[in-house]
Amino acid sequence: QLQLVESGGGLVQPGGSLRLSCVASAFTLNNYAIGWFRQAPGKEREGASCISRSGSRTNYADSLKGRFTISRDNAKKTVYLQMNSLKPEDTAVYYCAAKYSCAASGVVDWGKGTLVTVSS
Repeated sequence: QLQLVESGGGLVQPGGSLRLSCVASAFTLNNYAIGWFRQAPGKEREGASCISRSGSRTNYADSLKGRFTISRDNAKKTVYLQMNSLKPEDTAVYYCAAKYSCAASGVVDWGKGTLVTVSS
């Protein structure tokens, strides 16, 4: 297991911001692309964003473009997801996952998730 730990979730009002962190331990972060996924109550887990090993390429779900930004600091072994202009429909458990590439369909390992609740 690669040991990914998410943090930064919490309760935020609509229109607010949060920054999630995904810290990697027990492996070299820059050997993997990192994806953020989310699972809303009663729904299937879906892909939110992904960043390549070097950080030079990123992608986002259409509903998140312009509001979320993924970045990574390989020296700190951390990937971030900056979430702005949050909406109630962004409420979900957010997971980070290690992948061999953003195009790969499989996931090497998952974190345990962090809950984001957007509500007034």
